[in-house]
Amino acid sequence: MAPNGMTVLVLEQHFLPIVEIHALIKAGSAQDPPEKAGVANLTASLLDEGTTTRSSRQLAEQIDFVGGSLVVHVDEDYTTASTRILKKDIDLGFTLLADILQRPAFPKQEFERVRSQILGEISSDNDDPGQVAIKAFNQLVFQNHPYRWPVNGTEETLSKITVADVQSFYAREYLPNQIILAIVGDVTVEQATALVQAHFGSWKKGTVPPRTVRKPSAIDKKTVQLIEKDLTQSTIMIGHSGISRANPDYYAVTVMNHVLGAGGFSSRLMDSIRDKQGLAYGIMSHYDARAMPGSFWINLQTRTETTNQAITGVLTEMKSIREAPVTDQELAEAKAFLMGSFPLRLDSTAKLAQVLAQVEFFGLGFDYFTQYPKWIERVTKDDVLRVAKQYLDPQRYALVVVGNIGKAKVRQ
Repeated sequence: MAPNGMTVLVLEQHFLPIVEIHALIKAGSAQDPPEKAGVANLTASLLDEGTTTRSSRQLAEQIDFVGGSLVVHVDEDYTTASTRILKKDIDLGFTLLADILQRPAFPKQEFERVRSQILGEISSDNDDPGQVAIKAFNQLVFQNHPYRWPVNGTEETLSKITVADVQSFYAREYLPNQIILAIVGDVTVEQATALVQAHFGSWKKGTVPPRTVRKPSAIDKKTVQLIEKDLTQSTIMIGHSGISRANPDYYAVTVMNHVLGAGGFSSRLMDSIRDKQGLAYGIMSHYDARAMPGSFWINLQTRTETTNQAITGVLTEMKSIREAPVTDQELAEAKAFLMGSFPLRLDSTAKLAQVLAQVEFFGLGFDYFTQYPKWIERVTKDDVLRVAKQYLDPQRYALVVVGNIGKAKVRQ
């Protein structure tokens, strides 16, 4: 922990002369004021569009000149700004990252340009049935909850945002004591500590705005939204609220969900909906585990006339995994895949820095890297059955269908 409250994590890896400097700022779209959804994303998008000492062009040229990268990304729970650089250019990497985090200028011209760019993204999302379904689904599952809005906002909320809104969001949320800095690569702890002190040491800590951790209110009955689009296929999303990342059942839910629909061709949903009934090319189920409980959803596309059959098929699989234990083979295959693929999530300095920062953010403990396979290994058939009963509800759920509603004749 630096004196100004910044959490600094260093992982030495000396086999390649590369360093990843990854800053996680504990502010994401969940901190947007409700009528100004999209502020966090707009603020982050403007960080590298000019600082008080460099124009956006100078920033881009300086990082390009040394073959490095400078990337900013926003999520519901946090924002990340990271740079990847060769060891010899590490000082420049720190200089540029510190500059965009501590001295963004939010120039009016760039603000207008970036905002219209985001409005363009939103408008093209409106033509994508998958995006339309996700947005509608989130509104149903996260009523009066910060997760209900898309990260980039809506056309309506974005047009209300001013430069002053961005400046006040930045001033309130971008504080050194709100930042986890993960440094991974060809650097020693001593070097990294000295660089952090030199580039971030004078940044003053501030008062972190209070956070309210809310659970989405549960859906008390089947809720259906049908969205008319003249298409030959229906896009279907079924689901309800899920779990938070810190939930102790996370590992059992991960195994259960792998068997149900996250396990690709070996999952029950693929086997039933695609292979046996031929209703969809692909189908998957997903638990979005975040700082606050996220959502659980299953999504697929099917021919308009098989919409009801596909929905019934999905609900059947949700019911059956709650009613009888999974087989020994399903359990063994799910565990083998989850444990075997775990190292692939850590196979680059960038991925490692990202996971390291998230482990700290979610408070998972630094034994996470050795413990993850053990936690998966410990999951039993009884655990899978218990979490299926607890976290899947084939009675009370949100259903969104985007397509030719007249022809689909969705049973309400």
